[in-house]
Amino acid sequence: MAIHFMMLVNRQGKIRLSKWFQRGSQADKGKAFREVCALVLPRSPKMCNVVEWMDLKLVYRRYASLYFVLAIDPSDNELMALETIHLFVECLDKYFGNVCELDLIFNFHRAYYMLDEVIIAGELQDSNKRQIIESVQEGDALSEKDPEFGPRRRG
Repeated sequence: MAIHFMMLVNRQGKIRLSKWFQRGSQADKGKAFREVCALVLPRSPKMCNVVEWMDLKLVYRRYASLYFVLAIDPSDNELMALETIHLFVECLDKYFGNVCELDLIFNFHRAYYMLDEVIIAGELQDSNKRQIIESVQEGDALSEKDPEFGPRRRG
């Protein structure tokens, strides 16, 4: 399954996380973001979670106030894309303890790190939730040990 990009968008259309696995200019990405939001956000919950867009398939799933959107090749399996979204959400949930939009806003670096543990170069890297969480927690432990890589403190 080749993933072209993943984005997390709230119901108001504000992007909370985006990861692109294909090259493109900022203008192209902004245009794609606006088009994807215009397609996905107004859809009814009873409608299908797969939308054809340009030469890609958009597979999305809404969790609470966030839409998780994957853009995949037309020949890829939509159910596998939905499972990838669900895996990422379960990992976020386990790590943050009932994740909410504010967790992603204030801890975006951890969310990106976790996404990198799940998906690399547009391919599913690991589907073991325990291994993903342990890897992120190990990264947290390392950043706490070394002040150069840890959170910056003012003062």
